[in-house]
Amino acid sequence: MSSDPWGRVDETGTVYVRTADGEQVVGSWQAGTPEEALAYFERKYEGLVVEIGLLERRVKTTDLSAKDATAAIDHLRKQVDEHHAVGDLEALRKRLDALVATVDARREERKAQKAKQSDEARVAKEKLVAEAEELAASEQWRAAGERLRALVDTWKGLPRLDRKADDELWHRFSHARSAFSKRRKAHFASLDAQREESRKVKEKLVAEAQALSNSTDWGATAARYRELMTDWKAAGRAQREHEDDLWNRFRGAQDVFFQARGEVFAERDAEQRENLTRKEELAAEAEKLLPVTDLKAARSAFRSVNERWEAIGHVPRDARPKIEGRMHAVERAIQDAEEAEWRRTNPEARARAAGLTGQLQDAVDKLEKQIETARAAGNTAKADKLGRELAGRRALLDQALKGLEEFGG
Repeated sequence: MSSDPWGRVDETGTVYVRTADGEQVVGSWQAGTPEEALAYFERKYEGLVVEIGLLERRVKTTDLSAKDATAAIDHLRKQVDEHHAVGDLEALRKRLDALVATVDARREERKAQKAKQSDEARVAKEKLVAEAEELAASEQWRAAGERLRALVDTWKGLPRLDRKADDELWHRFSHARSAFSKRRKAHFASLDAQREESRKVKEKLVAEAQALSNSTDWGATAARYRELMTDWKAAGRAQREHEDDLWNRFRGAQDVFFQARGEVFAERDAEQRENLTRKEELAAEAEKLLPVTDLKAARSAFRSVNERWEAIGHVPRDARPKIEGRMHAVERAIQDAEEAEWRRTNPEARARAAGLTGQLQDAVDKLEKQIETARAAGNTAKADKLGRELAGRRALLDQALKGLEEFGG
């Protein structure tokens, strides 16, 4: 018979292993010595030690699922419980029990982690839904459309929730995208209709612009072109493929007209500049008549200058006020001389002026006597009041005397 601390072989070749519950039969060995039998079953024990060690490392260092780990533990436990090895089987059971506890803890940890991830995914998806529903009412068609596509990609990267919750959130998310797409489609359909209407309006404007391009009614046609431009801006944009062509045709028709007008105006401007030179010479000739010393001669000479002035055509608009102002100044000076001459030679006006002067002189004399009387009587207040009235009458008298002097007397 042969034995060691964990097992023995009896005379019949039966191999036993020692456990806390007593000896357990491991197997029978007839092929060699008892020592060889023990060594064989000890190697089987070492094999179990290695397998358990490998499983411990897998549980600690890999993402082995709890299900697979439990199956592996059960498989090893069955081998230990069948007592087909010689060694400290109880130590192996304790290691397996510790592995069960580790796997259970990992299972709970993963369960909690999964629950946390699920909650985070729910919050994230609810935020995506809320943003999508807000974007559904947006009119920033390009930006909102791009953002909704980005939200879909984000959604796909999130974990699934339980089926009911995930389906409800996806339904809201999908409905928001569909509502936006429907509104965008309607908007662009309306926009296409508006642009087609704009194209028709602009075609009519182009046709009228082209019909006017050879007009020589410069003022009225230029005004009409300005109106057409206002109508063009109010018409809105046509489709992109038509807009540039319409504008080029519209602008080209205007260019034909305004180029022809410009050439005519250039000739007219040259003529008007020549007219200005001639009128400046006449204005200088008229200004030599001042100051007026001989009214009759000045009047005759100015009439001659003015007749030649009227025979000359237009001058440039910006020069007109200054050149005409010079002639008007000479004309006013001659008119002033005529009025002064008329006042000097008008007997009725002289008589009226002399009569007014006499009346004012009488009033002044009368007031002076009243003031002397008041002062002599000691009535200072009355004298002061009459003095103020006297000052006013004297001022009027001075003006009347100056007017009378204009009549030469």
